[in-house]
Amino acid sequence: MRKVLNVIALLLLIMVPLLTACGGTSTDSGTSSPGNDSGTDSSGSDSGTKKHKIGILAPAVTHGWVAAVAYNAEARAKELSNDIDYQIQTSSNAEEMTSQLDDLMTWGAEAIVAFPQWEGMEVPIQKALDAGIKVVNFDIVIDAKGVYRVSGDNEDMGIQGAKYIVDKIGKEGNVVMLEVPTSGSVSELRKKGFVDTMKEIAPDMKIETYATKFTREDGLKDFADILTSTPKIDAVYSMDDETSIGVLQAIDEAGRTDIKVVTGGGGMQEYFKMMPENENIWIESALYSPAMVKDAVDVALKLLNGESVEEVKVIPTTIVDRDNYKDFLDDNSPY
Repeated sequence: MRKVLNVIALLLLIMVPLLTACGGTSTDSGTSSPGNDSGTDSSGSDSGTKKHKIGILAPAVTHGWVAAVAYNAEARAKELSNDIDYQIQTSSNAEEMTSQLDDLMTWGAEAIVAFPQWEGMEVPIQKALDAGIKVVNFDIVIDAKGVYRVSGDNEDMGIQGAKYIVDKIGKEGNVVMLEVPTSGSVSELRKKGFVDTMKEIAPDMKIETYATKFTREDGLKDFADILTSTPKIDAVYSMDDETSIGVLQAIDEAGRTDIKVVTGGGGMQEYFKMMPENENIWIESALYSPAMVKDAVDVALKLLNGESVEEVKVIPTTIVDRDNYKDFLDDNSPY
């Protein structure tokens, strides 16, 4: 009998730890990925707080600056991964962006950072706002009630461009202005700042306006045509660094020596490096960094946390040319 009891006791000693292991729970060690509302921190433990869901809408990459916007937005979202889950979507037109906005609403986005580069986004963004979603527009002004915005000072870029040209060539001369009507308020505001300031400080300046796009290919093609029909140009008011690279190529290929100033806008590293290479032309850029979109992501998170933020946050303009370009070189920049 004693032998039987000893065997039973031995079996119980073996079975207790086995039962404990079978009935226990395990903890996942992975981190939360975009779209996963797991509420775990980077160590895999339960953080006890629910992450906010933020959607990011950006145009598809057709331009280096636009590519850098998406890059910087996602970089900031990753930096905030302990506080937010995010999805980033890129689109080629207003219809596609509208569809993606609907997808983000279905996903449960509490805030959306949008770069609505095309006309026609007013209605879908207003729909999101009416549904209680916080919307922070990057760069673009649209007619929607309740939208927040982070942007550079587009009008001041035009103001500074006019002042720069007058400083370099004087109050009289022939200026070609390259506007980009397809960019909406961006071009409108830069044009307004430039034209209004020229009327004020150099009313005798002759300005001819042509339409182009924010690409070096269009800058090259369009300005090559302008050069053949315009025998005397003193300065070019270009609104974008990519366009300006095409303009400079057209000037070089045509062998023109009359042009003394080419402006730009954006903050492109390649363009900065061209500034000291041509001593005959003052190459200028009104800094309009795509990294500003990080501020838009921050504003979205602050709104979801109940913090008070400005309805419009405007980043001041900085002028870059051969005198200070070294201060803005960044080998890690994607633009």
